[in-house]
Amino acid sequence: MGGAAAGTAADGGLQAVLFDMDGLLIDSERVWLEVESEVMAWLGGTWTSAHQERLVGGSLDVAVAYMLELTGASAAPAEVGRRMLDGMFERLSSCVPLMPGAKDLLTELRAAGVATALVSSSHRRLIEPVLDAIGREHFRLSVAGDEVARTKPAPEPYLTAAARLGAEPGRCVVLEDSPNGVAAAEAAGCVAVAVPGVLPIPPAPGRTVVRSLREVTLQRLSALVA
Repeated sequence: MGGAAAGTAADGGLQAVLFDMDGLLIDSERVWLEVESEVMAWLGGTWTSAHQERLVGGSLDVAVAYMLELTGASAAPAEVGRRMLDGMFERLSSCVPLMPGAKDLLTELRAAGVATALVSSSHRRLIEPVLDAIGREHFRLSVAGDEVARTKPAPEPYLTAAARLGAEPGRCVVLEDSPNGVAAAEAAGCVAVAVPGVLPIPPAPGRTVVRSLREVTLQRLSALVA
């Protein structure tokens, strides 16, 4: 996955479409809930959907620190993180549930020659089985959470993807499902399209909110950058 220049096949100045992964392209938040619950039980605590909501769109390090704070356990953060990654990798290696409309949109963008990137807070180890399942041909490149100094809600992941694609952030549309992800996209100067998942995302100036990727087409994305 090299850093070739962004495609310009779309009308209206659209140079690239940048996709979040968890909860946006794949229905993985429920899988994370399972894994987090298992790890929390190992730490001697309990985990609920309310706890998960505090971590949606965040980093593994933040999740581990939160779990250790809740339980007061003496486990090493690296061990807690390893158990989280192991649990997710095992599940994603056997099944990657795509969100409705995801494959159709990716197929349409690829056919039109529009540059795309996968930009996730998840570690590279978890991105790889997802790329295999979705099809690596749908993405010019990917940026993982453990490959940047500051992950979402900081803008670095999206600025990194745009730079590697040779695209201007303002001519990139970002598709996100979490407030943290939308914050990262907007801080990077990209056009944000929110598809709210676990947490609500309110409309805002310059932000588009839809119910599903089924509502997103190349024509609609191009119009946002016109």
